[in-house]
Amino acid sequence: MFLQFVKRNFPVIKNRLSTILPAARISDEQPLKAELFTINQLKLYAATLASRHSVSFKKGRDKLLARLKKNEAVILRVYELLNQPGNVKRRISPAGDWLLDNYYLIEEQIRLAQKFLPKGYSEELPSLTRGPLAGYPRVYDLAMEIVSHGDGRLDIKGLSGFVAAYQSVKHLRLGELWAVPIMIRLALIENLRRIASRIILSQLARDTADYHANRILEALDKDTSGV
Repeated sequence: MFLQFVKRNFPVIKNRLSTILPAARISDEQPLKAELFTINQLKLYAATLASRHSVSFKKGRDKLLARLKKNEAVILRVYELLNQPGNVKRRISPAGDWLLDNYYLIEEQIRLAQKFLPKGYSEELPSLTRGPLAGYPRVYDLAMEIVSHGDGRLDIKGLSGFVAAYQSVKHLRLGELWAVPIMIRLALIENLRRIASRIILSQLARDTADYHANRILEALDKDTSGV
């Protein structure tokens, strides 16, 4: 029975979760989902971003590979927690089921990202000097914004319009334009990691509820058996 599984493993699940999502960072794990923009709104927003961006053209640090590695580790651990061995029946959310069914596709995208992001490449890209992504490549921030305001749905027309609108204010370097596809992939993986974080928090709540429900049922069973 799953309730017996939860009772045995609840402390372990809770401890493992704390290593995946440190408490101080849980509030920062919101998925990339801002106001959904039309193509015209995306263009206007791109121009606004260009005017706001403060950029350094000096060689920076390669932060993206480390971030990708962390994202991969979190997604894998969430998958492992959801995919417990044996015939244990768990109340897994539809989002959790989706992650279990599509993990192999996510893993494939991570491998492609690692393949097309050679070590040190992002060091040569212009980086932001301020804001939440200070020190990260400017083009990575653009990718994050596109994913956030497109609700993860992308098309060539919208992407091209966004980049063109940005360049009407500030030009992107050739290396940045070349990097747009890989940065979009990295932003999507980042978003999947954030979604996975929310999935496991929700799953822990379900497991906790089942754990305490089991204890209540056991207490009631003892009371009735003693009558």
